[in-house]
Amino acid sequence: MDKDRVVGSAKQVKGAVKQAVGKAVGDTKLETEGNADKIKGKVQNAIGGVKDTLKGK
Repeated sequence: MDKDRVVGSAKQVKGAVKQAVGKAVGDTKLETEGNADKIKGKVQNAIGGVKDTLKGK
């Protein structure tokens, strides 16, 4: 498994937590940052998946 998949998954979790906290406390900036982190994590995870496919894993 490529490290981008691990790091990407961690970013997705971090983003989900930030988004949930932002929503709970009514902080739209934090909620938006969390959503952006989730998207970055998904992209990085996808890049890792492509790398794994190219490596034959």
